[in-house]
Amino acid sequence: PTPYNFAPSGLFEGNDGSWSTFIIRVGTPAQTFRVLISTAGQETWVPLVDGCADFDPVNCGALRGVQDFQNAPSGGFRTNLSSTWELINLYKLALEDHLDGYTGNGLYGFETVGLQIQNSGGLTLNHSIVAGIGTKYFMLGVFGLGPKTTNFDDFNDPQPSFMWTLKNQSLIPSLSYGYYAGASYDETPASLILGGYDTSQFDVDRVSNVKFNIDASYALPVAIQVIQASGTLNGVVTLLPEGIMTKIDSTVPEIWLPVAACEKVERSFGLLMDNATGRYLVNDTIHTRLKELNPVITFKLGNQTFGGETLNIVLPYSAFDLQVNYPIYPNATNYFPLRRAMNDSQYVIGRTFLQEAYLIVDYERQNFSIAQRVSKADSTPTIVPILSTSHHPGPTGLDQGYKIGIAVGVVVGCLLVISGLAMWYWRRRR
Repeated sequence: PTPYNFAPSGLFEGNDGSWSTFIIRVGTPAQTFRVLISTAGQETWVPLVDGCADFDPVNCGALRGVQDFQNAPSGGFRTNLSSTWELINLYKLALEDHLDGYTGNGLYGFETVGLQIQNSGGLTLNHSIVAGIGTKYFMLGVFGLGPKTTNFDDFNDPQPSFMWTLKNQSLIPSLSYGYYAGASYDETPASLILGGYDTSQFDVDRVSNVKFNIDASYALPVAIQVIQASGTLNGVVTLLPEGIMTKIDSTVPEIWLPVAACEKVERSFGLLMDNATGRYLVNDTIHTRLKELNPVITFKLGNQTFGGETLNIVLPYSAFDLQVNYPIYPNATNYFPLRRAMNDSQYVIGRTFLQEAYLIVDYERQNFSIAQRVSKADSTPTIVPILSTSHHPGPTGLDQGYKIGIAVGVVVGCLLVISGLAMWYWRRRR
């Protein structure tokens, strides 16, 4: 099989920034949604119709990425209008419950899920895990890239992920992907290759030799050794007092750092903490000044918090110049996507970072690579497959795609994926 180029929707949207979305189809007949990518999760989440209430804006469904259904605006997924929906139960959304303000419940079921619009030739799987969500803590739906299984109290056997099923049905070469979140500030859309990566998204001659190991939970851990900013209100500043272990998680927009680091960022960028929402706001005067200064923030990353091989990823102020909107605030409000972590379990690098970083993940070899993205809005994709560990090349040795994969640091090691609400109360997924 060849890698699958999952093309983005062409739109930038969201209530916590302007993000490049992807289109998925759910149900029979298909109901269509624009969703964000999750590098931490393995499930598909879409807004339920009940998630939009009478007090919400009239375009609530559209704000949540819900496209018209049967020639009329839709408020969300209508399970009763799908002939392929099989209810499992209602469970807590556990993916981000370690982060403040990212919680809720999902109506889980089996459903047909397809990638891209109807009749586009996009990959489609039956009997996939889908959660209908009402909570607006996740304003847009989510498409998870992880291979982890989902376990339910109602079943003795774990349920495979969408990615695992694609590989198991030989629809993609391996359990792997290349992902870039896109950047609205220079009108560069996201890129997602399932089973490979796109070398046009980064400079292959400048790829670091640093390889990061995927942990047992299939998370993407990385050490931030140094965060340095130049061009701030205080000039050149070091923002991180000491190195920390964190993980890359595109489900959320923010970068979650220790309080001491957040306080340094706060002073250097003139930010205002809103204790009611936990967001850092930027007033109009400071916003204008920061745009004039155009600070640059550099993340020095490694496998450990000090020493060893490292790489730098550089982000312009534009990557942090975001707006937060309904329902967090009634009107668009300038904010800086930084959150205070109360403990080390909350150290997270969210999708803000992936506006300037390209991610290559190989679950079968159990590691991943990060590269600085290049801005080539008109570039033609150059897609390289990542072959499965079960692939056996001919007598001439490794094929060219695999050689290139090794050359750009795409990863080592082996991995196989192994591993309801009762009538009157919630039950949580194990």
